Amino acid sequence: MGGFFGVASYQDCLADLFYGTDYHSHLGTRRGGLAVLQPDGFVRVIHNIENSQFRSKFDADVSSLHSWIGIGAISDYEDQPVLIRSHLGTYSIATVGAVKNAGALAAEAFRGKGLHLAELSGKDINQTELAAMLINQEDSFEAGIRRLQEAVQGSCSLLILTDKGIYAARDKWGRTPVVIGKKQGSVAITLETCAFPNLEFTADHELGPGEIVFVTPDGWEQRRPPLAKLQICAFLWVYYGFPASSYEGVNVEWVRYRCGASLARRNPLAIDLVAGIPDSGVGHGLGYAAEAGVPFKRPFVKYTPTWARSFMPQNQDIRDLVARMKLIPIDSLIRGKKCLFCEDSIVRGTQLRDTIKRLFDAGALEVHMRPACPPLVFGCKFLNFSMSRSEMDLAARRAIREIEGDKPFDVSPYLRHGGDAYQAMEERIKRKLNLTTLKYQRLDDLVTAIGLPKDKLCTYCWDGCE
Repeated sequence: MGGFFGVASYQDCLADLFYGTDYHSHLGTRRGGLAVLQPDGFVRVIHNIENSQFRSKFDADVSSLHSWIGIGAISDYEDQPVLIRSHLGTYSIATVGAVKNAGALAAEAFRGKGLHLAELSGKDINQTELAAMLINQEDSFEAGIRRLQEAVQGSCSLLILTDKGIYAARDKWGRTPVVIGKKQGSVAITLETCAFPNLEFTADHELGPGEIVFVTPDGWEQRRPPLAKLQICAFLWVYYGFPASSYEGVNVEWVRYRCGASLARRNPLAIDLVAGIPDSGVGHGLGYAAEAGVPFKRPFVKYTPTWARSFMPQNQDIRDLVARMKLIPIDSLIRGKKCLFCEDSIVRGTQLRDTIKRLFDAGALEVHMRPACPPLVFGCKFLNFSMSRSEMDLAARRAIREIEGDKPFDVSPYLRHGGDAYQAMEERIKRKLNLTTLKYQRLDDLVTAIGLPKDKLCTYCWDGCE
């Protein structure tokens, strides 16, 4: 994933830009970057944040980057913001999303002579620079952004810093949020609204799908109205969104409480305690405990100061190390207890298996698991919320393959909650993880917990519906 933040102000905006960008650190652990406009031109600073926090890397830079306008980005992939000089002028651009057809778009562009890409993310194309290349093929930023939105398979929301203001555009389908906030003399743009309260911004407008706006210290001006079809990613509320953020007016923590409550209503169980796998499982666990009337406790405590979110590294050994080292068990809360844990999701299951083993090693009598979403059966086509390269990395897909063997099979029976095929898949995952019981959230209950119509949500990873 990743996140961005932008500010246009009548005062020095660096403090707001610095902290606003930092409030997106839960969305990426690879690169952090800031770009500002100074009297002698654009200045960009990018640091590696794989082994340190964003704030610690930019402390020295902030004192010298005074400006009235700037953008910042947290990324798990490419270096950004990117500085561009073209017939549209000099500007800086940051993106959030996943351009799944980046190779094809680059190949098509290269058929015209004189085009090149200089920024690479390892062996991959830097999708932010690719976005700029597509935009530059038109005669205005607005037309270029429209071209980009129509060309991208996947998703791409963006900020463009110019010498006159900031363009902000939401993905064509609205899969990621883009929100404008205001305070006296300043206007900000963010992905996560949790960045606003402590910086004293108030949310003013959430861009609709495909909407383009232009932001200055005076306010914002619409340059393209929103499109009709919204498909915001439902996983924002389940997992990677921050609890204090809201999307489409719906708060993340409130949804997680409701998810936990629905799990408790569906499968009553005699247990001693409810817990959430830290951090994103905590809200789900609190909702379950309140509904079930069972004490909520913390048999695992997360050591938060130095450990990042464990889904981000691509290397499985590193993911497992992060997951293990950041969670510290409290034996006195585990020994002799029937424990139920709420988890946001089961993606690969490898980290969870080790966590469950540690619970039994600490003396748990029973370990029950209640994921807050249905089984992940399809790899995401629209965002990079996980570094997995194959659907076979998914625990549900592996279980189906083990049941069906190597022959071609129809996955649809495994999507029907409560059906024979679904129960066989769920049982196989339960045995693999060595759980006492495993019951996934129903998709209709998740949709109800979010409170938006299903046709406004992207649920592809669970049901394959686009």
